[in-house]
Amino acid sequence: SRAEAARRVHTAADLGPRVGLTGEPIAPALAATAAAQRAGLLGPEQVAVIRKFCHQLPGWIDQATRERAETDLANQGGRYRPEHLAALAGTLADCLNPDGLYRDEDRARRRSLTLGNQHADGMSELRGWLSPELRATLEAVLAKLAAPGMCNPLDENPCVDGTPTEQAIEGDTRSAAQRNHDGLLAGLRALLASGNLGQHNGLPASIIVTTTLADLETAAGKGLTGGGTLLPMSDVIRLSRHAHHYLAIFDHGKALALYHTKRLASPAQRIVLYAKDRGCTAPGCTVPGYYTEVHHCTDYATCHTTDINDLTFACGPHHRLLQPGAWTTHKNAKGETQWIPPPHLDRNQPRTNTFHHPEKLLRGENGDEDEDSDGDDDEAA
Repeated sequence: SRAEAARRVHTAADLGPRVGLTGEPIAPALAATAAAQRAGLLGPEQVAVIRKFCHQLPGWIDQATRERAETDLANQGGRYRPEHLAALAGTLADCLNPDGLYRDEDRARRRSLTLGNQHADGMSELRGWLSPELRATLEAVLAKLAAPGMCNPLDENPCVDGTPTEQAIEGDTRSAAQRNHDGLLAGLRALLASGNLGQHNGLPASIIVTTTLADLETAAGKGLTGGGTLLPMSDVIRLSRHAHHYLAIFDHGKALALYHTKRLASPAQRIVLYAKDRGCTAPGCTVPGYYTEVHHCTDYATCHTTDINDLTFACGPHHRLLQPGAWTTHKNAKGETQWIPPPHLDRNQPRTNTFHHPEKLLRGENGDEDEDSDGDDDEAA
Protein backbone atom coordinates (compact mmCIF):
# COMPACT_ATOMS: atom_id res chain seq x y z
CA SER A 1 0.00 0.00 0.00
CA ARG A 2 1.00 3.63 -0.31
CA ALA A 3 1.17 4.00 3.49
CA GLU A 4 3.48 0.99 3.81
CA ALA A 5 5.69 2.27 0.99
CA ALA A 6 5.97 5.67 2.70
CA ARG A 7 6.82 4.00 6.02
CA ARG A 8 9.61 2.00 4.42
CA VAL A 9 11.05 5.03 2.63
CA HIS A 10 11.06 7.16 5.79
CA THR A 11 12.55 4.31 7.84
CA ALA A 12 15.28 3.78 5.25
CA ALA A 13 16.14 7.49 5.40
CA ASP A 14 16.83 7.13 9.15
CA LEU A 15 18.44 3.69 9.19
CA GLY A 16 20.13 3.40 5.80
CA PRO A 17 23.77 4.28 5.06
CA ARG A 18 24.44 7.74 3.67
CA VAL A 19 26.98 9.31 1.33
CA GLY A 20 28.49 12.77 1.75
CA LEU A 21 28.75 15.44 -0.94
CA THR A 22 32.32 14.39 -1.71
CA GLY A 23 31.49 10.68 -1.77
CA GLU A 24 32.62 9.65 1.69
CA PRO A 25 30.39 7.14 3.55
CA ILE A 26 28.37 8.52 6.47
CA ALA A 27 26.79 6.51 9.27
CA PRO A 28 22.97 6.26 9.38
CA ALA A 29 21.08 9.05 11.11
CA LEU A 30 20.07 6.57 13.84
CA ALA A 31 23.22 4.45 13.86
CA ALA A 32 22.55 2.47 17.05
CA THR A 33 19.00 1.62 16.01
CA ALA A 34 20.18 0.56 12.55
CA ALA A 35 22.81 -1.75 14.04
CA ALA A 36 20.32 -3.30 16.47
CA GLN A 37 17.83 -3.90 13.67
CA ARG A 38 20.46 -5.57 11.48
CA ALA A 39 21.34 -7.81 14.42
CA GLY A 40 17.70 -8.85 14.75
CA LEU A 41 17.29 -7.25 18.17
CA LEU A 42 14.61 -4.74 17.16
CA GLY A 43 11.36 -5.28 15.28
CA PRO A 44 9.47 -2.73 13.15
CA GLU A 45 7.35 -1.55 16.09
CA GLN A 46 10.35 -0.90 18.34
CA VAL A 47 12.05 0.96 15.50
CA ALA A 48 8.94 3.10 15.04
CA VAL A 49 8.97 4.03 18.75
CA ILE A 50 12.62 5.12 18.62
CA ARG A 51 12.15 7.07 15.39
CA LYS A 52 9.16 8.92 16.84
CA PHE A 53 11.13 9.76 20.00
CA CYS A 54 14.09 11.15 18.05
CA HIS A 55 11.96 13.21 15.66
CA GLN A 56 9.96 14.79 18.50
CA LEU A 57 12.99 16.01 20.46
CA PRO A 58 13.20 19.82 20.44
CA GLY A 59 15.85 21.42 18.28
CA TRP A 60 17.86 22.93 21.14
CA ILE A 61 19.04 19.52 22.41
CA ASP A 62 22.63 18.98 21.23
CA GLN A 63 23.64 16.14 18.91
CA ALA A 64 25.72 14.27 21.50
CA THR A 65 22.76 14.06 23.90
CA ARG A 66 20.50 12.91 21.08
CA GLU A 67 22.89 10.13 20.13
CA ARG A 68 23.22 8.92 23.74
CA ALA A 69 19.45 8.84 24.18
CA GLU A 70 18.96 6.98 20.91
CA THR A 71 21.68 4.49 21.83
CA ASP A 72 20.09 3.84 25.23
CA LEU A 73 16.69 3.15 23.66
CA ALA A 74 18.24 0.91 21.00
CA ASN A 75 20.04 -1.11 23.68
CA GLN A 76 16.88 -1.44 25.78
CA GLY A 77 14.57 -2.08 22.82
CA GLY A 78 15.31 -5.78 22.59
CA ARG A 79 14.31 -6.30 26.22
CA TYR A 80 10.90 -4.60 26.14
CA ARG A 81 7.69 -4.91 24.20
CA PRO A 82 6.83 -1.91 21.99
CA GLU A 83 4.31 -0.44 24.46
CA HIS A 84 6.83 -0.70 27.32
CA LEU A 85 9.55 0.83 25.17
CA ALA A 86 7.17 3.70 24.32
CA ALA A 87 6.66 4.36 28.04
CA LEU A 88 10.42 4.37 28.58
CA ALA A 89 10.87 6.77 25.65
CA GLY A 90 8.25 9.09 27.12
CA THR A 91 10.03 9.14 30.48
CA LEU A 92 13.36 9.85 28.78
CA ALA A 93 11.80 12.69 26.78
CA ASP A 94 10.49 14.25 30.01
CA CYS A 95 13.98 14.05 31.52
CA LEU A 96 15.58 15.73 28.50
CA ASN A 97 12.92 18.43 28.19
CA PRO A 98 11.33 18.81 31.67
CA ASP A 99 9.98 22.31 31.03
CA GLY A 100 8.44 21.42 27.68
CA LEU A 101 10.41 24.12 25.89
CA TYR A 102 9.87 24.11 22.13
CA ARG A 103 10.99 26.57 19.49
CA ASP A 104 9.06 27.89 16.51
CA GLU A 105 11.11 25.54 14.32
CA ASP A 106 9.92 22.55 16.36
CA ARG A 107 6.27 23.52 15.98
CA ALA A 108 6.73 24.24 12.27
CA ARG A 109 8.18 20.76 11.79
CA ARG A 110 5.13 19.08 13.34
CA ARG A 111 2.38 21.13 11.68
CA SER A 112 0.18 19.02 9.42
CA LEU A 113 -3.37 18.60 8.20
CA THR A 114 -4.50 15.46 6.40
CA LEU A 115 -7.86 14.80 4.77
CA GLY A 116 -8.54 11.07 4.90
CA ASN A 117 -10.23 8.97 2.24
CA GLN A 118 -14.00 8.87 1.92
CA HIS A 119 -15.69 6.01 3.77
CA ALA A 120 -18.59 3.99 2.39
CA ASP A 121 -21.10 6.51 3.79
CA GLY A 122 -19.30 9.42 2.11
CA MET A 123 -17.81 10.81 5.32
CA SER A 124 -14.09 11.64 5.64
CA GLU A 125 -11.73 11.87 8.60
CA LEU A 126 -9.72 15.05 9.24
CA ARG A 127 -6.60 14.74 11.36
CA GLY A 128 -3.44 16.72 11.99
CA TRP A 129 -1.52 19.06 14.26
CA LEU A 130 -2.49 22.74 14.35
CA SER A 131 0.03 25.48 15.01
CA PRO A 132 -0.85 27.92 17.81
CA GLU A 133 -1.66 30.58 15.20
CA LEU A 134 -4.02 28.34 13.24
CA ARG A 135 -5.71 27.21 16.44
CA ALA A 136 -6.22 30.83 17.53
CA THR A 137 -7.61 31.70 14.09
CA LEU A 138 -9.94 28.71 14.09
CA GLU A 139 -11.15 29.55 17.60
CA ALA A 140 -12.12 33.06 16.49
CA VAL A 141 -14.01 31.75 13.44
CA LEU A 142 -15.84 29.03 15.36
CA ALA A 143 -16.71 31.37 18.22
CA LYS A 144 -18.83 33.27 15.70
CA LEU A 145 -20.02 30.67 13.18
CA ALA A 146 -20.29 27.67 15.55
CA ALA A 147 -22.27 29.43 18.26
CA PRO A 148 -25.67 27.92 19.16
CA GLY A 149 -28.23 28.91 16.55
CA MET A 150 -25.65 29.87 13.90
CA CYS A 151 -25.32 28.17 10.50
CA ASN A 152 -27.82 25.45 11.36
CA PRO A 153 -28.62 23.48 8.18
CA LEU A 154 -31.87 22.26 9.78
CA ASP A 155 -33.29 25.81 9.92
CA GLU A 156 -35.42 26.96 7.02
CA ASN A 157 -33.40 30.19 6.86
CA PRO A 158 -30.08 29.57 8.65
CA CYS A 159 -28.48 32.54 10.38
CA VAL A 160 -25.03 33.10 8.84
CA ASP A 161 -24.55 36.73 9.87
CA GLY A 162 -25.49 38.84 12.85
CA THR A 163 -27.02 37.34 15.99
CA PRO A 164 -29.38 34.33 15.88
CA THR A 165 -32.83 34.65 17.39
CA GLU A 166 -33.73 33.10 20.73
CA GLN A 167 -35.97 30.66 18.88
CA ALA A 168 -33.03 29.52 16.72
CA ILE A 169 -30.79 29.13 19.77
CA GLU A 170 -33.34 27.16 21.79
CA GLY A 171 -34.21 24.94 18.83
CA ASP A 172 -30.56 24.09 18.09
CA THR A 173 -30.14 20.43 19.08
CA ARG A 174 -26.68 19.96 17.53
CA SER A 175 -23.69 18.91 19.60
CA ALA A 176 -20.67 21.20 19.94
CA ALA A 177 -18.74 19.03 17.47
CA GLN A 178 -21.57 19.26 14.92
CA ARG A 179 -21.73 23.04 15.34
CA ASN A 180 -17.98 23.23 14.73
CA HIS A 181 -18.41 21.22 11.52
CA ASP A 182 -21.23 23.42 10.24
CA GLY A 183 -19.41 26.62 11.23
CA LEU A 184 -16.26 25.60 9.38
CA LEU A 185 -18.33 24.69 6.31
CA ALA A 186 -20.06 28.09 6.38
CA GLY A 187 -16.73 29.92 6.69
CA LEU A 188 -15.13 28.05 3.79
CA ARG A 189 -18.26 28.47 1.67
CA ALA A 190 -18.15 32.24 2.27
CA LEU A 191 -14.46 32.31 1.32
CA LEU A 192 -15.16 30.55 -1.99
CA ALA A 193 -18.10 32.85 -2.72
CA SER A 194 -16.01 35.98 -2.04
CA GLY A 195 -13.78 35.37 -5.07
CA ASN A 196 -10.69 36.37 -3.07
CA LEU A 197 -8.96 33.06 -3.82
CA GLY A 198 -8.44 34.05 -7.46
CA GLN A 199 -7.84 31.37 -10.09
CA HIS A 200 -6.58 27.81 -9.90
CA ASN A 201 -5.31 26.15 -13.10
CA GLY A 202 -7.14 28.62 -15.33
CA LEU A 203 -10.50 28.56 -13.52
CA PRO A 204 -11.86 30.54 -10.56
CA ALA A 205 -11.28 28.63 -7.32
CA SER A 206 -14.62 26.88 -6.90
CA ILE A 207 -16.28 23.49 -6.47
CA ILE A 208 -16.51 21.72 -9.84
CA VAL A 209 -18.98 18.83 -9.97
CA THR A 210 -19.74 16.56 -12.92
CA THR A 211 -22.74 14.27 -13.28
CA THR A 212 -24.87 12.76 -16.02
CA LEU A 213 -28.13 14.28 -17.16
CA ALA A 214 -29.94 11.03 -16.34
CA ASP A 215 -28.82 11.13 -12.70
CA LEU A 216 -29.61 14.83 -12.44
CA GLU A 217 -33.13 14.41 -13.81
CA THR A 218 -33.93 11.44 -11.55
CA ALA A 219 -32.17 12.97 -8.50
CA ALA A 220 -30.30 9.67 -8.08
CA GLY A 221 -26.68 8.65 -8.11
CA LYS A 222 -23.73 10.83 -7.17
CA GLY A 223 -21.69 13.68 -8.58
CA LEU A 224 -17.89 13.69 -8.82
CA THR A 225 -15.88 16.79 -7.84
CA GLY A 226 -12.62 17.88 -9.39
CA GLY A 227 -10.88 16.67 -6.23
CA GLY A 228 -12.28 13.15 -6.55
CA THR A 229 -15.00 13.49 -3.90
CA LEU A 230 -18.32 11.70 -4.43
CA LEU A 231 -21.22 14.04 -3.63
CA PRO A 232 -24.75 12.73 -2.98
CA MET A 233 -27.19 14.02 -5.57
CA SER A 234 -29.03 15.99 -2.88
CA ASP A 235 -25.84 18.00 -2.29
CA VAL A 236 -25.28 18.40 -6.04
CA ILE A 237 -28.78 19.81 -6.53
CA ARG A 238 -28.39 22.17 -3.57
CA LEU A 239 -25.05 23.46 -4.86
CA SER A 240 -26.44 23.87 -8.37
CA ARG A 241 -28.94 26.49 -7.19
CA HIS A 242 -26.12 29.03 -6.99
CA ALA A 243 -23.84 27.66 -9.72
CA HIS A 244 -23.00 28.19 -13.39
CA HIS A 245 -24.16 25.20 -15.43
CA TYR A 246 -22.38 23.68 -18.44
CA LEU A 247 -23.66 20.92 -20.71
CA ALA A 248 -20.99 18.78 -22.37
CA ILE A 249 -22.21 16.43 -25.12
CA PHE A 250 -19.95 13.57 -26.16
CA ASP A 251 -20.15 11.63 -29.43
CA HIS A 252 -18.45 8.23 -29.01
CA GLY A 253 -16.35 9.68 -26.20
CA LYS A 254 -15.40 12.85 -28.09
CA ALA A 255 -16.63 16.32 -27.15
CA LEU A 256 -18.39 18.14 -29.97
CA ALA A 257 -16.87 21.34 -31.43
CA LEU A 258 -14.83 23.08 -28.75
CA TYR A 259 -11.50 24.36 -30.06
CA HIS A 260 -9.53 27.55 -30.76
CA THR A 261 -6.10 28.60 -32.07
CA LYS A 262 -4.55 29.78 -28.80
CA ARG A 263 -2.02 27.53 -27.09
CA LEU A 264 -3.57 27.57 -23.60
CA ALA A 265 -6.80 25.70 -22.91
CA SER A 266 -9.82 27.93 -22.37
CA PRO A 267 -11.88 27.78 -19.15
CA ALA A 268 -14.68 26.01 -21.06
CA GLN A 269 -12.25 23.37 -22.31
CA ARG A 270 -10.93 22.78 -18.81
CA ILE A 271 -14.47 22.27 -17.52
CA VAL A 272 -15.13 19.69 -20.25
CA LEU A 273 -11.94 17.86 -19.26
CA TYR A 274 -13.24 17.61 -15.69
CA ALA A 275 -16.25 15.76 -17.08
CA LYS A 276 -14.26 13.73 -19.60
CA ASP A 277 -11.00 12.74 -17.88
CA ARG A 278 -11.84 13.50 -14.20
CA GLY A 279 -8.15 13.25 -13.29
CA CYS A 280 -4.67 12.43 -14.55
CA THR A 281 -4.86 10.01 -17.48
CA ALA A 282 -1.44 8.41 -16.89
CA PRO A 283 -1.76 4.66 -16.24
CA GLY A 284 -2.47 3.95 -12.58
CA CYS A 285 -2.35 7.61 -11.49
CA THR A 286 -4.89 8.62 -8.83
CA VAL A 287 -4.39 12.42 -8.91
CA PRO A 288 -7.81 14.15 -9.32
CA GLY A 289 -8.56 16.98 -11.73
CA TYR A 290 -7.92 19.87 -9.31
CA TYR A 291 -4.21 18.98 -9.23
CA THR A 292 -3.58 18.37 -12.94
CA GLU A 293 -2.36 20.32 -15.95
CA VAL A 294 -3.72 20.37 -19.51
CA HIS A 295 -1.59 18.52 -22.07
CA HIS A 296 -1.70 18.60 -25.89
CA CYS A 297 -1.58 15.01 -27.18
CA THR A 298 -0.42 16.44 -30.51
CA ASP A 299 2.27 19.03 -29.88
CA TYR A 300 0.98 22.57 -30.36
CA ALA A 301 4.02 23.43 -32.51
CA THR A 302 2.77 20.81 -34.98
CA CYS A 303 -1.00 21.42 -35.08
CA HIS A 304 -1.26 25.12 -34.00
CA THR A 305 -4.72 24.47 -32.55
CA THR A 306 -6.08 23.67 -29.11
CA ASP A 307 -8.84 21.13 -29.82
CA ILE A 308 -10.73 19.71 -26.84
CA ASN A 309 -10.50 16.21 -28.35
CA ASP A 310 -6.71 16.50 -28.45
CA LEU A 311 -6.37 17.70 -24.84
CA THR A 312 -6.01 15.61 -21.72
CA PHE A 313 -5.33 15.95 -18.00
CA ALA A 314 -1.87 15.06 -16.65
CA CYS A 315 -0.44 15.65 -13.18
CA GLY A 316 2.85 17.52 -12.88
CA PRO A 317 5.19 14.50 -12.46
CA HIS A 318 3.61 12.56 -15.33
CA HIS A 319 3.40 15.66 -17.54
CA ARG A 320 7.17 16.02 -17.28
CA LEU A 321 7.62 12.44 -18.54
CA LEU A 322 6.17 13.42 -21.92
CA GLN A 323 9.31 14.25 -23.90
CA PRO A 324 10.61 13.38 -27.39
CA GLY A 325 12.05 9.88 -27.24
CA ALA A 326 10.35 9.18 -23.92
CA TRP A 327 6.67 8.75 -23.05
CA THR A 328 4.14 9.87 -25.68
CA THR A 329 0.33 10.12 -25.84
CA HIS A 330 -2.39 9.82 -28.44
CA LYS A 331 -6.17 9.45 -28.56
CA ASN A 332 -7.81 6.15 -29.45
CA ALA A 333 -11.11 5.72 -31.31
CA LYS A 334 -13.08 6.10 -28.06
CA GLY A 335 -11.52 9.48 -27.32
CA GLU A 336 -9.45 8.03 -24.46
CA THR A 337 -5.85 9.06 -23.89
CA GLN A 338 -3.35 6.27 -24.42
CA TRP A 339 0.11 6.59 -22.88
CA ILE A 340 2.91 4.86 -24.80
CA PRO A 341 6.11 4.10 -22.87
CA PRO A 342 9.53 4.32 -24.53
CA PRO A 343 10.71 1.07 -26.17
CA HIS A 344 13.29 0.31 -23.49
CA LEU A 345 10.49 0.13 -20.88
CA ASP A 346 7.73 -1.70 -22.73
CA ARG A 347 7.69 -1.93 -26.51
CA ASN A 348 4.44 -0.96 -28.29
CA GLN A 349 2.18 -1.23 -25.26
CA PRO A 350 -0.27 1.71 -25.12
CA ARG A 351 -2.00 2.07 -21.77
CA THR A 352 -5.02 3.94 -20.44
CA ASN A 353 -6.08 4.85 -16.91
CA THR A 354 -9.40 3.47 -15.67
CA PHE A 355 -8.98 4.57 -12.04
CA HIS A 356 -11.20 7.63 -12.53
CA HIS A 357 -13.76 5.63 -14.57
CA PRO A 358 -14.64 2.50 -12.56
CA GLU A 359 -17.94 2.23 -14.43
CA LYS A 360 -15.98 1.14 -17.52
CA LEU A 361 -14.67 -1.88 -15.65
CA LEU A 362 -18.20 -2.74 -14.52
CA ARG A 363 -19.37 -2.56 -18.15
CA GLY A 364 -16.49 -4.80 -19.21
CA GLU A 365 -14.78 -2.14 -21.31
CA ASN A 366 -11.04 -2.42 -21.88
CA GLY A 367 -9.58 1.03 -22.43
CA ASP A 368 -6.39 -0.40 -23.96
CA GLU A 369 -8.33 -1.90 -26.88
CA ASP A 370 -8.79 0.53 -29.75
CA GLU A 371 -12.38 -0.46 -30.43
CA ASP A 372 -15.27 1.96 -30.93
CA SER A 373 -18.62 1.89 -29.18
CA ASP A 374 -22.08 3.06 -30.14
CA GLY A 375 -24.22 5.65 -28.46
CA ASP A 376 -23.83 9.19 -27.27
CA ASP A 377 -23.16 10.25 -23.72
CA ASP A 378 -24.32 13.50 -22.19
CA GLU A 379 -22.68 14.92 -19.11
CA ALA A 380 -23.42 18.07 -17.15
CA ALA A 381 -20.72 19.95 -15.29
